[in-house]
Amino acid sequence: MVRVRFAPSPTGYLHVGGARTALFNWLYARRHGGTFVLRIEDTDAERSSWDMVAGIVDGLRWLGLDWDEGPDVGGPHAPYFQSQRLDRHRELAERLVRDGRAYYCYCTADEMQRKRADAEGRGETWTYDRTCERRSADEIAALEASGTPRAIRFRVPPGETPFTDLVHGPIAFDNANLEDFVILRSDRQPTYHLSVVADDIDMAITHVVRGDDHISNTPKQVLLYQAFGVTPPAFAHVPLILGPDKKRLSKRHGATSVMEYHRLGYLPEAMVNFLALLGWSPGNDRELFSRDELVAAFTLEGISGGNAVFNPEKLDWFNQQHIARLSSAALLARLETRLEDAGLWTDDLATTRVGWILSVLDLLKPRVKKLDQLLDELRPFLVDDPEIDPSAAQKYLSSGEVRSLLDTLASALETVEPFGEATIEATLRATAERAGVKAAALIHATRVAVTGRAVSAGLFQVLVLLGRECVVRRLRRILNYTPAA
Repeated sequence: MVRVRFAPSPTGYLHVGGARTALFNWLYARRHGGTFVLRIEDTDAERSSWDMVAGIVDGLRWLGLDWDEGPDVGGPHAPYFQSQRLDRHRELAERLVRDGRAYYCYCTADEMQRKRADAEGRGETWTYDRTCERRSADEIAALEASGTPRAIRFRVPPGETPFTDLVHGPIAFDNANLEDFVILRSDRQPTYHLSVVADDIDMAITHVVRGDDHISNTPKQVLLYQAFGVTPPAFAHVPLILGPDKKRLSKRHGATSVMEYHRLGYLPEAMVNFLALLGWSPGNDRELFSRDELVAAFTLEGISGGNAVFNPEKLDWFNQQHIARLSSAALLARLETRLEDAGLWTDDLATTRVGWILSVLDLLKPRVKKLDQLLDELRPFLVDDPEIDPSAAQKYLSSGEVRSLLDTLASALETVEPFGEATIEATLRATAERAGVKAAALIHATRVAVTGRAVSAGLFQVLVLLGRECVVRRLRRILNYTPAA
């Protein structure tokens, strides 16, 4: 049974890299009918916060990544907060001391800093010199009697530590390059290596899927598994996400918080589709996937060993495609809260005018890349009289002749039957011809008068959806309109 975990530290909101790691774990678990565990690694008390835990959970939920075991749903391996498992970590550290796989270290920070400075002065790199492994029983007894704080260091054995990475293939580390590392600090706080291995053992994790930046941690963790007599899980280290400048993704490249993309008007389906293809390929040129299609296609073998580039323009394309895939009814449901916040929602949009608003969405959704853009495109349909863009007015409404002609068009449209695209277009062109002006000039002026902007969806479709009364009123208001100088 596949058991994977996503184990974020609550020291920041869910960022793009963490979300991609969570997604790969979730897809692998769902593909194999396995278990996806959410574990909060909150042992860094100074940097952890409950607000940040909520931020991570909100991001996962927005993406639709549900977990089978975790802090809020429980499970057979609770607790799922690492800070609640400290006694277990300490117990395991002491067990390694008893087994001769670790030893107490009484060295102070000042002592080690002095040795490090001396080595650097000689042009050398200092690693822990096993001072405490060589202490005599009498020395240790004296240190214990005086109450000297002690850490616990893992004793790195000679030789190599090999493991097979499911992305990069066989990897081996020379243990000579690994110092005896601390697994329990002198303040009795476990280090990352001990905590993560202890929890992964207790939670029966079979596969560890995480970022490439953890590869250097893996040999230490493999040694700990072996010291506990446990077969290590399979490791898959996924490529880092870089910005367009090929440097590690950061705030300088734009938003890195997943929920910021929600606020910017991206769909979770689009974000999941986009993130899945950052470092993974289905083996062909296909790009558009639903969540279920990703589950069916996902394999760890499809993960690339090379770094992935976060391309905002590509994300916009994915979002545009997924907006177009949504039914207008589903799209309206996604927009309701945004419309309420913008003061554009009325209850009749869900009842007596639902058919109309769905037709408006059918017209507008191919034009937009984000929900906020769609909100802007909807505004002329949902306000009494939209504000007129001064630059558009200056370009198309500055002539008194044009404004008078719009009044003439309004009178003609009052009686045209039916009030449809073909008859409206014929009426507009006939009005322009009688006045001796180009139809294009009247079309542009009509668009600005009715929508307040120089660019819109197809004008005659817009006019039909706005309705005769609204169109006539908006055309006539221009007669006395004076563009800004």
